[in-house]
Amino acid sequence: MSFKPANNIQDLQYFGEFGGVNPSISDSSTYTFLSAKTMFDTFEGNADGCYLYSRHSSPSNLYLGEALAAMEGTETANVAASGMGAITPALLQLCQAGDHIVSSRTIYGGTYAFLKNFIPRMQIETTFVDITKPDIVEAAINKNTKVLYCESVSNPLLEVADIPALAKIAKKHNLKLIVDNTFSPLSISPAILGADIVIHSLTKFINGSSDTVGGVVCGTQQFINDLRNVNDGACMLLGSTMDSLRAASVLKNLRTLHIRIKQHSKNALYLAEKFESDGLKTVYPGLKSHPSHELFKSMMHSDYGFGGMLTIDVGTLDKANELMELMQNNNLGYLAVSLGFYKTLFSAPGTSTSSEIPEAEQKEMGLSNGLVRFSIGLDDDIERTYQMMHACMKQLNILD
Repeated sequence: MSFKPANNIQDLQYFGEFGGVNPSISDSSTYTFLSAKTMFDTFEGNADGCYLYSRHSSPSNLYLGEALAAMEGTETANVAASGMGAITPALLQLCQAGDHIVSSRTIYGGTYAFLKNFIPRMQIETTFVDITKPDIVEAAINKNTKVLYCESVSNPLLEVADIPALAKIAKKHNLKLIVDNTFSPLSISPAILGADIVIHSLTKFINGSSDTVGGVVCGTQQFINDLRNVNDGACMLLGSTMDSLRAASVLKNLRTLHIRIKQHSKNALYLAEKFESDGLKTVYPGLKSHPSHELFKSMMHSDYGFGGMLTIDVGTLDKANELMELMQNNNLGYLAVSLGFYKTLFSAPGTSTSSEIPEAEQKEMGLSNGLVRFSIGLDDDIERTYQMMHACMKQLNILD
């Protein structure tokens, strides 16, 4: 691909108010006007470069949004206070009572809960499908369908969406394809592959330091304008606004994303290959045994690898919990949800990040009680990490 996401971030150059190499942080909730007419024009959306109130927008948020749009190759972007604060307005902006959504069955538990339990209150229904089977996806579409929703790499089963194929289906049926790219920033560029809207939880790899939550919606100028509209924009009216100080912090961390993703991917591939050779049931898109390995390769920017997420199955929840507690006690990482931290994070998703999904549905999609999800850290000596993890597994008789 000729598209180079990290170059687009690198090429952005902002000057602070006093010539600083970082843009000045706009630490104001409201903004003044030199004339009453300019205030009116700003309310009407007809005054470029003017700021009214920080729930609407702020310079700090717009700097971050511009950088993320450049990374994803979209016209613009709108940042939000959390990943769910990006996902829910995007869906609500596109759907109204009587509409229908087709969604991947394996998605983040919060997104699943919103689609399954919350949005039906508004008479919006969702059909959950195996996103890896385009024929099943297309068969689920009806005359009321407005949105096709998926994750590039699904949470937690690491299923890979065929974004070009889904984009063709969406275009054929006049749907909007929304892709959550949280698990694969830089590695995959959904908008370049045909997605209409790209979402991230900035909390994860993009911020990378597990010290804040945030989200972003990347899309066309028209769609982002609709989200921000003071009369009927879902982002504007639901109020999930990112704080300017946090936006400035995420923007600074974004500058090192390309370095971090390469190390996350390098370490994850090393561990996945070792775990698989040990006989563990290991799922990682970089393994040739992954059913979508070749698909991922066809979509990826190869410099950034297959991402930092992998899973192993140790058989039972009790064994998974014992392993995670032992690894934490040996300073190998944290028994914690989320991902993208410099230390490895591990959790049993069936009882944590995917606990909103009923047990029967977890079983149907292949989410077992013994599944351990790893967000692999930035360890410098990954061989040492493997040896220590291997010792923990032997101690618990997970490995002979």
